[in-house]
Amino acid sequence: MKTLLQMHDVHAYYGAAHILHGLTLQVGEGERVALIGRNGVGKTTAINTLMGVARLGDGEIRFNDVPIHKAMPYIPAQFGLAIVPQGRCIVANLTIEENLLLGAARQRPGPWNLNEIYRLFPILKERAHTPGTALSGGQQQMLAIGRALMANPSLMILDEPTEGLAPVIVDQLADTLNGVTRQGMAILLIEQNLGLVARTTSRYYAVEKGRITASGSVNPDHIKELYSHIAV
Repeated sequence: MKTLLQMHDVHAYYGAAHILHGLTLQVGEGERVALIGRNGVGKTTAINTLMGVARLGDGEIRFNDVPIHKAMPYIPAQFGLAIVPQGRCIVANLTIEENLLLGAARQRPGPWNLNEIYRLFPILKERAHTPGTALSGGQQQMLAIGRALMANPSLMILDEPTEGLAPVIVDQLADTLNGVTRQGMAILLIEQNLGLVARTTSRYYAVEKGRITASGSVNPDHIKELYSHIAV
């Protein structure tokens, strides 16, 4: 299996604060991987290091086997990696359609375009010319996922996508993720909702104090065993 994303012995900082302490993980082509752990243990920092928001102090990051020595915000899209950020980050002064088109800025070839996004999320088509921030929380999450898919990524990272969503919307999100991954796209899901983890991923890494402390297969019949990694 081809490795899409590899982070090896990564140390990352916000200013002088040392957050990641030798974090190592990898995601292969077509894999569905979860990154779990309590709040504040470094899960989002792993993504911010890819984005160049957190400073990479030591270690190695590779996309498609290409080493990234200094991460910058544009690099993930350049290498076929799209991120659905925590809080969705919908651009307030743009319409729904304009937000979606931001995802296609790199013009990577692939199956996802406006028509396909509108087929997947019909509500976005109905309200295409209204501000993105006028949507409900669940609809904004659809928009954030649609924007990421417009980049035609080989790997999509989702950071706490169920935050603030009703259970029925989480169920719809699970169905959406399972649908798009059937087309071969890999996902890295950062999530504390273990129900979603069980329904959409097959392998997990657990993070504690900025390093990976456990990893293994996600077995829906034994999902309670994973609660020890997120319990306060």
